[in-house]
Amino acid sequence: MSQATKRKHVVKEVLGEHMVPSDQQQIVRVLRTPGNNLHEVETAQGQRFLVSMPSKYRKNIWIKRGDFLIVDPIEEGEKVKAEISFVLCKDHVRSLQKEGLWPEAFSEVAEKHNNNRNRQTQPELSAEPQSSGEESSSEDDSDLFVNTNRRQYHESEEESEEEEVA
Repeated sequence: MSQATKRKHVVKEVLGEHMVPSDQQQIVRVLRTPGNNLHEVETAQGQRFLVSMPSKYRKNIWIKRGDFLIVDPIEEGEKVKAEISFVLCKDHVRSLQKEGLWPEAFSEVAEKHNNNRNRQTQPELSAEPQSSGEESSSEDDSDLFVNTNRRQYHESEEESEEEEVA
């Protein structure tokens, strides 16, 4: 099987198939990717561990921080305690929520994740057109693309006032 054919089948499987986790499998959220096809994940109970990506997904499916996965446990692993069996996209998350199989701890996280993606794909148009001059040079970055692969740091007004005073 050629690499292109393999990629086509793997992508078709991930995007098209509806997956329901079995008793041994669990739904986890990706926290970070330390490398070497390993991902640090968190369960709905707050337990953190590493999961490995099987070779069929490598260089075919990309996983980033905040994505949800279905994993199979590995009994003999000390650091790596599970292997990825399925990558959940937003349609899979919605269907699992409708069926009542989605963990309550991830409910609000999934909604925020979906809202951020919707905001990126459909930018909001402001009701008032900006006039040229001082308003257009303001530091309002709300319409800029949000990179979900980076942590977002929010600076409060108190911190900026303290920096100006010092």
